[in-house]
Amino acid sequence: MELRHLRYFIAVAETGSLTVAAERRLHTSQPSLSRQIKDLEDQVGAALLIRSARGITLTEAGKVFFDHARMVLSQVDIAVEAARKAAQPSKQRFSLGFLTGQEMTWLPEAIRILRAELPNIDVTVSSDYSPDLAEALVRGKLDLAFLRAEPDYDLAYHPVTHESLIVLMPSDHRLASCDTIHPKDLVGEPFIGIGKKATVLQAVIDDYLARSDVQMTPEQVVDNPAMVMSLVASTRGVTIIPTYVENLMPWSVVSRPLAGEPPTIDLVAGYSKSNSSPILKMFLSHLDDLIARVSKLQR
Repeated sequence: MELRHLRYFIAVAETGSLTVAAERRLHTSQPSLSRQIKDLEDQVGAALLIRSARGITLTEAGKVFFDHARMVLSQVDIAVEAARKAAQPSKQRFSLGFLTGQEMTWLPEAIRILRAELPNIDVTVSSDYSPDLAEALVRGKLDLAFLRAEPDYDLAYHPVTHESLIVLMPSDHRLASCDTIHPKDLVGEPFIGIGKKATVLQAVIDDYLARSDVQMTPEQVVDNPAMVMSLVASTRGVTIIPTYVENLMPWSVVSRPLAGEPPTIDLVAGYSKSNSSPILKMFLSHLDDLIARVSKLQR
């Protein structure tokens, strides 16, 4: 059994499709992927997947194997990152991650702090969905990330800011003339939902709509903020989303605050509890100063 077998199996399990996993995740052919999965099942001695017209689901054996396979790959990734860092001990490195769009607000001041203390530090930056950032922190690929407090990961979190949720709509939408929007104003409008990657945000939105006694059935569901705005503009739909996306808005989309006391969602700085990096410790000691500086710049 090789690591590629585990990676292939996890890709199929997470996408629920041999075709999607082959084309979008693994960049291989579907017949080749099917053979690799069959080889894995032969080695395990049990069927791991149930194939049907509706897609791929896991057998009971597959569910157990999936959890252990993820753990194995996580440990391998941690070992690789540790070896790479040990191979170049003289080069100081720090990896930052950002929920896509948040880097525009937080990255400049984060870099200022790092370079003020360590002028020659090598800083790598990535942006991604919040659960993927949490996964990267666990696997040692990131030292610190600005993300949501993902409940399924054993990470340390430091509150950074509270973001209000707002309404996005086309620039010439009938509600664009309103100063504020009540959720009941959105009933009957095409609603763009948040994808399954943003589980923390979706929970906040669902709770807010339930408290407002409003039911909204999404016509389309997407993860990427840029795609959300594209659909708002092209389908003349509306959505509820955190304020930070205003950094990314094109001319064809406008935002309006929610009436009354709008719901909020937390942005946090997350890091692995087992990360003993002295650079991380230094950065965390300046985190409150970073938050204060960004808050002052946004006034």
